[in-house]
Formats: sequence, structure tokens, C-alpha cells
Amino acid sequence: MTDPIRLVIVDDHAIVRQGLRSVLEREPDIEVVGEAATAADALDLVAAARPHIVLLDLKLSAGSDVAGLSLCGELTARTPAPGVLVVTTFLDERLVLEAIQRGARGYVLKDVDAVALVAAIRAVRRGESAFDSHSAAMVVRSLAAPATAPSPSSPSLTDREREVLTLLARGLSNEAIGRELYISATTAKFHVTNLMRKLAVSRRAEAVYAGSKLGLI
Repeated sequence: MTDPIRLVIVDDHAIVRQGLRSVLEREPDIEVVGEAATAADALDLVAAARPHIVLLDLKLSAGSDVAGLSLCGELTARTPAPGVLVVTTFLDERLVLEAIQRGARGYVLKDVDAVALVAAIRAVRRGESAFDSHSAAMVVRSLAAPATAPSPSSPSLTDREREVLTLLARGLSNEAIGRELYISATTAKFHVTNLMRKLAVSRRAEAVYAGSKLGLI
């Protein structure tokens, strides 16, 4: 059997943490190894528990609605870095894109159903992106907006790499990209690796963010 997904919940409301824990502990492949209400507690807990995934709310204090963004950046800068899945009430295109820029691998709203949340957690554990329909639509809309032409210094992606980057923006796995483009999953992985190298990023979500800012998609 594979090891369970070790998970930490970071939210300033105890009742939310308890609700998430009760839902997730029903899953045989998920183990909630701790909870934190503040950024400081979360950093200490992650250092001690070394979870695979952190479920992170953006609002962690009365004084800031987006304190979780800073924590997201701190967590993803660690080695090894946990996969950060934002679970929040905020639906804002700027926040979605900034969370991606800071290393989040997924973004879902708190009204997501349990099945979709568990699927998102498993996707992040596999190294994929995970967005609910609302946040995914925002990412796609941002990418589709009339955008700036690529700057002269932008990395040169092949047509195939641009196609793969567009599919990454939809959160597709290598296998799903292969099916869409009628290529093998191994070939899809090759293209993903190449475009990430060209964009100088280490995560798939970062590739989407970087590509959108450079006008490549």
C-alpha cells in the first residue's frame, strides 16, 4: 500500500478546521497530521510534521484578508516544500494568480463539495494543478484576455509547447495532455519539462503564471 497523504489544515476558525478534518479523515489515503490557526503556528507545525499537503485559508488574522498569501510563499520556499492548496472564501482573479505566483498548486472555494476537495488534494499530491470551476475559469479568462505581445526577451516556445502550456492552465495531467494532443504521456512530460526549463520555473502552476505574464498564452 502507498503511504497516506500527510496533510495540515491552516485556518483561523476552529469550527472550519474541525469540519475539514471530519470530512478528510473518512478517506483511507489521507491523514490529517495537524492544524494551525496562525502563520507562525503553521510554520512551526509544518517544520515538525513535514506534511505532503497544506490546506491554506487566505484570511488568517482580523487585520488582513490575505495574510495567507505571505505564508504560502514561505511554505513553498522550503525544502522540501509541501504542496499548498488554497481553500478560501475569496473569489478574486488577482488573488488566484498571486497565489499561483507564490507557489500554490491549487485554489478552491470553501463551498466545494467533499468529493471535489478530496480529488484536488490527490491531484496536488500527484504534482498536478487543482482548481475548482470558479477559479479555473478566472485563470482561463486571464490567459484569454487581450494580452501583450511576447517581449523580445521572452523564452521561445515551440507551437507544441504552447499547446501544452495552454492545457496546463486547465490543470491537466501528463496523461490527459497526451490524450488531448494524441501523444504519449511520456512525450507530454518531455514537453512539460522543456517548457518549465525555458520559463525557469519548477512547478506547473508557476509555468502557467509565467507564460501568461509573458504573453505566451
